Amino acid sequence: MTPDTTAAPDADAIAAFLADGFIRIDRAFSQAMAEEARAILWRDTGCDPHDRSTWTRPVVRLGHYAQPPFRDAANGPALHAAFDALVGPGRWLPPMALGTFPVRFPSPEDSGDDGWHVDVSFGEENPDFMEWRVNIHSKGRALLMLFLFSDVGPEDAPTRIRAGSHIDVARRLAPAGEVGLTLRELAADGFAASADRPEVLATGEAGTVYLCHPFLVHAAQRHRGTEPRFMAQPPLLPREPIRLEREDGAYSPVEQAIRMAIGT
Repeated sequence: MTPDTTAAPDADAIAAFLADGFIRIDRAFSQAMAEEARAILWRDTGCDPHDRSTWTRPVVRLGHYAQPPFRDAANGPALHAAFDALVGPGRWLPPMALGTFPVRFPSPEDSGDDGWHVDVSFGEENPDFMEWRVNIHSKGRALLMLFLFSDVGPEDAPTRIRAGSHIDVARRLAPAGEVGLTLRELAADGFAASADRPEVLATGEAGTVYLCHPFLVHAAQRHRGTEPRFMAQPPLLPREPIRLEREDGAYSPVEQAIRMAIGT
């Protein structure tokens, strides 16, 4: 029987999201969309897919893409159902573009960007990205998303995820309130509180999407495989702020996870 790829995450998936901080959506978009998008991305890398001598850098960073294959990939029924289930119906904005794309090439070189971190979400007017901020309400970000536009195996620079680390980050952020903390402050101890968390690799076929709690600790790694990895890591933007106090008690799983972590 073919799985229903339009169904919302079930109770087990929601429980896994609360505990681990992420869920994986298989076949969230088609292989054809992925192939069309890769053709655009290959062009913009300045590299030739058929000439490995042009693959001279370990990573090429590309900007935001709003063309149909990217926009369509981000707005399929499976993803919209998952956004509703994790963030709440009417509480998120449909993605109109995808980016940034860190395209990773097979290379023995250290790319210099593989430290553990969380994706910060406000204060981005500061030119020093280490001074960008995140707060306990995840101002400006409802989810971290990882869109695989190429097949990604264990050797193909899959993103490393510390399962359950969103709990540690929520506890770290809680005392800082609305002001929050900078990435520099959060990373000062190398995210030591999550060091013993199990590590999961974001692998899968092209068309796979990982939907992650915005506080999830993750990191890049060197590409040890043979073919470049194409992945987008956009935020899901909130239509309304994440709230940790709701009179009607209608907390989303994103909110529930934070409340559970800080004992609210």
